Amino acid sequence: MRFISLILCLLFTFLALPLRAADRLDGVPRIAVVSAFEPEWKVLQAGLSDAKSHSANGVEFVTGTLSGRQVVLFLSGISMVNAAMTMQLALDRFDITSIVVTGIAGGVDPSLHVGDVTVAERWGQYLEAVFAREVDGKYQPPAWAKTPFPNYGMIFPAEVGVRSAKGPLEKRFWFEVDAGMLAAAAKIGAIDLKRCTAGQACLSGTPRLVVGGNGVSGAAFVDNAAFRQYVFKTFDARVLDMESAAVAMVAHANGVPFIAFRSLSDLAGGDQGANEIRTFFQLASDNSAAVVQRFLALWTPPR
Repeated sequence: MRFISLILCLLFTFLALPLRAADRLDGVPRIAVVSAFEPEWKVLQAGLSDAKSHSANGVEFVTGTLSGRQVVLFLSGISMVNAAMTMQLALDRFDITSIVVTGIAGGVDPSLHVGDVTVAERWGQYLEAVFAREVDGKYQPPAWAKTPFPNYGMIFPAEVGVRSAKGPLEKRFWFEVDAGMLAAAAKIGAIDLKRCTAGQACLSGTPRLVVGGNGVSGAAFVDNAAFRQYVFKTFDARVLDMESAAVAMVAHANGVPFIAFRSLSDLAGGDQGANEIRTFFQLASDNSAAVVQRFLALWTPPR
């Protein structure tokens, strides 16, 4: 009986242990290159050499060499929850030295156009919010709620609590990208980006790379001109998407350098006609991937 008890005790102790290096799918230090949906990562896989596929929790991870760097490519899936969950899975299963997000987004800065590639210097979760009740014709959040930004109707954006290796729970809105990675992105300079799709739908101007400014993420596809204006004015944001701030938060919690490259597939409701994502999502994906590959070639990883 004592022997059985000892075996059970050892079994439960083993199950409670965190993942060790031996539990990893690959032991090579790698840069995680993350895309939200399939067209984005297919572009990068085409440039990958020595590709090898791995699987964990139903997620496919592809390791190899891209622009001379050891990388692991994978899909986060669309949405904040998918992005956070899959990014943490990658950190647990691989030796991740830094994180690069690539893909499409909606533009909110009026100076930007479809096809442009943005590299924000910080990211915030703008839909982490209090939805306030209406009192005497005005929206009024609870007295205890801290609402650091102007509201949009009943929506009062708020900070989010996060724990990290650096210390206890902290409240914050912005998560900065790595300063060294941002500086490297700023050195890319002029780069040839696509202006026309395979079906010969062409942009009116030549796309460009824009480094700096703010980005915001939330669990909503935005196609509303008024809300777009609110986001630009309130957060001084250039771009919005549905994943980058979640990945930034996971990177912060784990102390891993992070940066995101997002190319505009549409203008989040600011388009002159119908939303153009269906027309330009592949062009935007291609442009973001082109900048990421140039970045990887220029930037010196930490290890």
